[in-house]
Amino acid sequence: MNGLVNYVSCAVLWLGLAVKAPDLIRHRRDPYLGSICAVLGLAGLCFFLGAPPTVGAVNRLGGVPNLAAPLTYASITAYGAAAQVLIVHWRGGPRVREVARRWVCAYTLVVLGIAVLFALGEAPVERRTDLDTYYATTPFIGQMIVLYLAGHLTAVTVTAVSALRWAREVGGALRVGLLALGAGALCNAGYSVTKLAAVGARHAGRDWSVLASGVSRAAAVSALLTVAGVLIPLIVPRLAACRRALRTYARLAPLERLLDGVLTRRRLRLPRPRLASPSTRLMWRQTSIHNALSHLVPYVDGALYERVLAAELRADGDAARAEAAAWAAVVAAAVRAAEGGEAAGPEPGAPSAGTPLPLSGLPSGCPAAVAAVAVSAVPAAVPAAVGPGEAGRAPERLPGATALVRIADALAAVPPPRRTPSGRRSPV
Repeated sequence: MNGLVNYVSCAVLWLGLAVKAPDLIRHRRDPYLGSICAVLGLAGLCFFLGAPPTVGAVNRLGGVPNLAAPLTYASITAYGAAAQVLIVHWRGGPRVREVARRWVCAYTLVVLGIAVLFALGEAPVERRTDLDTYYATTPFIGQMIVLYLAGHLTAVTVTAVSALRWAREVGGALRVGLLALGAGALCNAGYSVTKLAAVGARHAGRDWSVLASGVSRAAAVSALLTVAGVLIPLIVPRLAACRRALRTYARLAPLERLLDGVLTRRRLRLPRPRLASPSTRLMWRQTSIHNALSHLVPYVDGALYERVLAAELRADGDAARAEAAAWAAVVAAAVRAAEGGEAAGPEPGAPSAGTPLPLSGLPSGCPAAVAAVAVSAVPAAVPAAVGPGEAGRAPERLPGATALVRIADALAAVPPPRRTPSGRRSPV
């Protein structure tokens, strides 16, 4: 055996560890993240130390025949405890720290027992792949083997039962992750049961070493299931959030296109972020739109807003959709009014570029760093605008992040308002 299965399994697990390591560095005191990284790291270490080439290298460097055995057994024991501690932290409860501490203390004693039994026993002949069965009847060494297998079987059985039982109570990505983690624990339990059967057969005078050495494939499957079970509940929600951000970003495109002239002429658009996350790109688009809307406040036609709102409410009675359609009509009209006013010269009281936008006018969640460089100068409250010979009640505030999406949808579905031959603006 060249250990390829072990090294591939180790690489998969440590790849998962690399994904979570940055989060652990930022949140060093988070026991939940610590448990996740411990499971991935120790599981990978088990496969690495159990590979025959690694076994030979450890024995040669340590100068002690079979020194790799207690190291591998200790890592397997620690992995079993870490998996159970992860379930404890994952589920939570009033006694999380106490229960986790008990598991850690119990398996620390198991690891110490493995070390003591190996020191008391004698294993002069190096066995890289069948040490469990070869030394099953050797004093102290045989007890060390049974101790580590029993400890590992106990931990993974409890982990499997806890994960699968909890999976019946939850749904979504957490349920999938728990099912995968439980399946991986069951594979590990099968590994321990098979090893114990081979050891028992040795005590009965039979040689089942082939059975014991042939479970490495099942252990590799358990590694894949373990890393999937740990990472699925973490990655799937993030992917879903990125998907929502991308969809919202795309839905806002019609509104930004309508405001593009204002954003360009008044230099209200922030520099486009490069290599940014979907949520950052969405925030950039929302902030640019709010900057343009703030600049257009003096051109808002309250009477037009009232007319379109009333017409839409009579049409289908959906207040949110009616408000979005009213805003879409008002914004389109305000853009044309601003273009005409800027062509003739700035109107009295028109906003000037270069003044920071008040934080109350920004979309929710926008950081202060973005607000500091945003350019526009109007309060979040929208005053009654002066229409072409008409006065009406304008909206009290600029639309929020959710309303912006509905306005963009209305723009994509309904033509913007146009001027009638009399010069009055029509709501449709």
